[in-house]
Amino acid sequence: MPAAKRLEVEIEGRRLSLSNLDKPMYPAAGFTKGHVIDYYTRVAPALLPHLRGRPLTLKRYPDGVDGPHFYEKQCPSHRPDWVRTARVDSSRARDGRIDFCVVEELATLVWLANLADLELHSSLALAEAYASPTVIAFDLDPGPPATVVECAQVALELRTIFDHIGMQAFAKTSGSKGMQVYVPLNTPATYEETSGFAHGLAQLLERRHPDLVLSEMTRAKRAGKVFVDWSQNSRHKTTVSVYSLRALSEPTVSTPLTWDEVEAATEPDDLVFRADDVLERVSEHGDLFAGVVELEQRLPEAL
Repeated sequence: MPAAKRLEVEIEGRRLSLSNLDKPMYPAAGFTKGHVIDYYTRVAPALLPHLRGRPLTLKRYPDGVDGPHFYEKQCPSHRPDWVRTARVDSSRARDGRIDFCVVEELATLVWLANLADLELHSSLALAEAYASPTVIAFDLDPGPPATVVECAQVALELRTIFDHIGMQAFAKTSGSKGMQVYVPLNTPATYEETSGFAHGLAQLLERRHPDLVLSEMTRAKRAGKVFVDWSQNSRHKTTVSVYSLRALSEPTVSTPLTWDEVEAATEPDDLVFRADDVLERVSEHGDLFAGVVELEQRLPEAL
């Protein structure tokens, strides 16, 4: 994208004004706001199905990854009138409600990228059924010296359990230091059910592999272990979306993986993917995470 102070564009009938396209967002990598917009535009066919209908928390970096950032749940009041919002009751909001942004189309995604919303954090539920998650998420967080390689080992243990009970699971990198395993439901469920189920599995893994897995949130116990964060299964939380950039020194991406890749990982760099890598992967493999929004599964009554 050419360097420019401001550029007027039309995207699928929506008019947008893009600004400061040459502003460095990832200075160490020479990755500008124009590059951010270009990445999200090109990855949109794979990304949009995972955002549609979901309340989105913005994580904005106005001065790039080296500057301060802020989270924004309330969709900005200066949004174009065609940006969809979803009103959600929240006891944590000052007036008891939040009007989240909802990304339904490419123009909204580009508008957010122009706001330097580098990271996209979406709800596990659709706005129309905010109390009913469509997926169970396991956030695997390594405590140094453990790395994403140890997370891959835990992810494989989770897959074995879900294979045993006849459910499919999908793995992705967090784009940062860990991994996530998603188990699609897309059938009626509550957060009480998914949270309790995820907690029980985390405890089971800890009993089986006490030297590798931790199910407690106590940071003092995390050294050398993988914390299986089951608490992400809450209506009050959002999780970094698949295909989202992460705000690190390099423009890394939360990237869907094949289970063969998870099994083959022996070095942390084996599971690090940058924006250009992800665009190549999508071109070659399509959306490896498509099953998360397409597959219908039900929680077992007992583990």
